[in-house]
This record gives sequence, structure tokens and C-alpha cells, in this order.
Amino acid sequence: MYFDGALNINGAGAGILFITPTKDKLRYVLQIHFLASNNATEYEACLHGLRIAIALGVKCLMMYGDSALVINQLNKDWSCSSEEMDAYCAEIRKLEGKLYGIEYHHVVRDQNQLVNQLSKLSSSRTAIPPRVFVQDLLAPSIKEDKEVEEVPPAE
Repeated sequence: MYFDGALNINGAGAGILFITPTKDKLRYVLQIHFLASNNATEYEACLHGLRIAIALGVKCLMMYGDSALVINQLNKDWSCSSEEMDAYCAEIRKLEGKLYGIEYHHVVRDQNQLVNQLSKLSSSRTAIPPRVFVQDLLAPSIKEDKEVEEVPPAE
């Protein structure tokens, strides 16, 4: 599975590409309708790709992404630098147990062109071609721990 996120002036989006053992290609785009960083779009792509793989019954998965941050955090080579990234990592860790095996590999952008095109197509809000699955994301897939300020009751 290849994944990529994109952020531009028109919005945020992500692309996911599955290549089956028989070389069939399944293409997905996620149109992200909330304020997201580029790193968040990359994590949304990875997380949703993992969820799709589990729903399809995949048991072993090779994941390829061009985000050094995401791949190195998931491989535990780098620590998560923010609560948001930590929350995405934790959500992905929960899902990893549903597979027999999973590997994360960093690829250079040139080896991620097809999925990069899907993510740019999604974030630019242009027409999606036939045979590409589309999903709209209205809120982040993670719940960040926000500190809640307690206000005493009015007297």
C-alpha cells in the first residue's frame, strides 16, 4: 500500500493506492474538510489505508510513504514531536494488532508519483475519475487530549 497527503490553497486531501499480489490497483482519495497540517494529511492517509486493508481482509501489509516523519515515527526511529502526531501513532498501533505483519518503508517522491497525483487531485477538489473510491473526512480520525479549563459555578 502506498499513501500520501497533500495540502494546498484549495484544501487538504490524501491518496491511497493498493497493489494486490496479482498487480491489480485499488485507488482511494480522501477529501479532508477540516483544518489539517501536511503531517496530519499524511497520517490520515496512512490510518485510513490501514483501516481499508483490515476491512478487505489483508493480513500482511507493506506500507510505503514519502513522509520521513510519519515512516520514522511509525518505525519508532523518531519520537512523536507533538500530541497530535502521538495520537495518530497510537491509533495506528491499535490497528496493527489486527494484522499478522506490517512494515513501513520510506520511498522518495519519485517512487510515489501515482499516489501523489491522487492526493493532489483530492486536495484540489477537482473531478475524481471513474474507478477511484472517494471518502469525505469531516473531522480528524483521532481525539487529541485537550486540557479542559474548569470554570467554577456562578454564585
